[in-house]
Amino acid sequence: LQSHSRGGSVSVTNDGATILKSVLIDTPAAKVLIDISKVQDDEVGDGTTSVCVLAGELLRQAAELIEKKMHPQVVIGGYRLPRGAAPQ
Repeated sequence: LQSHSRGGSVSVTNDGATILKSVLIDTPAAKVLIDISKVQDDEVGDGTTSVCVLAGELLRQAAELIEKKMHPQVVIGGYRLPRGAAPQ
């Protein structure tokens, strides 16, 4: 991403967190991805792009299931099932 500031400076980055902080988003799903990225950056300091790719794929798969007439609560329940098996 290359961006220009009001002061005339130019920034070039491939850092996912920096890119997501600089874009204006209106859609709720995109805002969730930005929030996920911010939490990942605050907690770990790295992996923001990876966590967004993973979350984006989960959203894509959920949309496919809903298009096939699966109830959204069933999809959510399926995503919650492995939560108990994940290490804390």
